[in-house]
Amino acid sequence: MVKKAALKTAGISMAGFQPRAKVIDGQTPQAAGSVAPVAPVAAVRVPVGTPPAKPFTGVGNVMAAITREAELTKALSGTRAALDTATQQLDDLRAADVIQALDPRAIRRSHWANRIEAEFSTPEFALLMNEIASAGGNVQPIKVRRISGAAQVFDGQTPIYEIVFGHRRHRACLALGLAVQAVVVDRMDDRTLFEAMDRENRGRKNLSAWEQGRMYDEAIRQGLYPSLRRLSESLGVNLSDAARAVQLAKLPAELVAAFASPLDLQVRWAKPLADALQRDPDGVLGRARVVAAQTGPRPAAEVLARLLAAPAAAKPDATAIMLGKRKLASLRTDQAGRVVVEIEPGMLAADRQGDLIKLLKAFLAERRSA
Repeated sequence: MVKKAALKTAGISMAGFQPRAKVIDGQTPQAAGSVAPVAPVAAVRVPVGTPPAKPFTGVGNVMAAITREAELTKALSGTRAALDTATQQLDDLRAADVIQALDPRAIRRSHWANRIEAEFSTPEFALLMNEIASAGGNVQPIKVRRISGAAQVFDGQTPIYEIVFGHRRHRACLALGLAVQAVVVDRMDDRTLFEAMDRENRGRKNLSAWEQGRMYDEAIRQGLYPSLRRLSESLGVNLSDAARAVQLAKLPAELVAAFASPLDLQVRWAKPLADALQRDPDGVLGRARVVAAQTGPRPAAEVLARLLAAPAAAKPDATAIMLGKRKLASLRTDQAGRVVVEIEPGMLAADRQGDLIKLLKAFLAERRSA
């Protein structure tokens, strides 16, 4: 191919072709035959960090675009990671328990409070007060929620917080005149409060069975839970134990007053006491009033025994029907007012019972018409 091209162009003269004058100023051509010498190009220093010249090829453009996209993606990923870290730190800060020293007078008992006044007269509470006094305050903070619509600043009279849990620690600080250490939450609904209170109390000093039953019964009556089963599922407590605690809490006040303290009532006593009330309500409540009026120690087990053990009914006096020295029958009146005739064995043959019935009918008919 090259040989053919050389043969075809061998006779062509190139004498008429002269190089064009180099344009110096872009406008005036040089005179023919006078080509100005080319000045040497001075070396140019390129500052460090100067981006490379823009490529003039399509492939170069594509590669540059890919490089810029990778760098941008890397920078974006770093920014996103930093943002995620900052967001997590902010969430952690919001979730952190911020403990505040509050005036105990600024805090009121919860509507769902389960501790009764008797709790604050026990040796255990006295020991707790001594520990708080020695430490100069409650080491373990209580938890409170801000009362909706309350003022932001305590005025010395109107509480602005409600206890979620920690009634005993709050009462101790109030009695000692110490600030109470508390975790404050701005918003918490009643069910969340109720469940937090129950979990905290079961994890510390257990409530008495009677207090626990009152708490559960109140939650159902107020509509916090539709049923005792739903309550036990939400709290993670045994349904049978919850049912017996509620049964104990529903005992009449007269019966509860027979014990030195409601805290003495035990959950296993719920059924026998309820059964005794069903069989003989007047008798059980009468005995409870007698026990409650007595002074001196009242051990819980002895009180229970007295309430459950009905005294033997006194046998009414009977009138003996005698024939000489021989007893033929007896006549008595039972507790319901019925007249009972008891004929001694062998004194009334079977064939004579009809005669006795006729006599009784005639006697009673005569008495009725009189």
